Amino acid sequence: MCTVALAHDGYVLAHAAEEGDPANAERRYIHAERTNVLIQAIMDRTGLAFKDLDGVAVGVGPGSYTGLRIGLSAAKGLCYALGIPIIGIGTLDTLVAALRQRIPDPVVTEDVLWPMIDARRMEVFTSVRNASGYGEGPTHPQVLDEAWCAALPAGKRHVVFGDGADKAAMLWATSEHVLHLPGVRPLASMMAGIAMARWSAGQLDDLAYLVPEYGKEARPTRPRPRS
Repeated sequence: MCTVALAHDGYVLAHAAEEGDPANAERRYIHAERTNVLIQAIMDRTGLAFKDLDGVAVGVGPGSYTGLRIGLSAAKGLCYALGIPIIGIGTLDTLVAALRQRIPDPVVTEDVLWPMIDARRMEVFTSVRNASGYGEGPTHPQVLDEAWCAALPAGKRHVVFGDGADKAAMLWATSEHVLHLPGVRPLASMMAGIAMARWSAGQLDDLAYLVPEYGKEARPTRPRPRS
């Protein structure tokens, strides 16, 4: 997902998003060719200039290694050039915000939230959250299987969402204490409220030292020899 938005006082003025095609190797990862194009598009749409920007919020992961690096590089380039601050926002936090905007009150006090980002195969990046969206554990990779579902604390409803949860729809269908809410995506437009709250509280990040949160170490492989 390559997504950008422009907001003022927490209200979104313009947004754009494009999603890569997993079935097309040439269109699977589109951040390199589309990030700056989409940024320019929403600036043109609103009639604002880059000098009008007061700060940049950027998703720092977990997520695609390449997408995170390109997105953060684009954000840092704007901040360095314009002399404005940066705010790094976790993808799981954006997912929780997206859930809130899509369904204002989808959970009850006893519910447990599990925002999930696809980490390939049957693995996801996730962290357990209370019904208010606050974290109760660190972000970690998790393999989704029947054993994990069976180990979830009984007596509570577990709400799963995000593209990581969507790929395991068949698993949730057999788990009575799991509620799957499909189609929730970490769009940049959903970051506006989080960014404004951070800005108002003075919770800015160090431009030089802000780095992606990959969720797990990269596993480099040796390319296959060409025939």
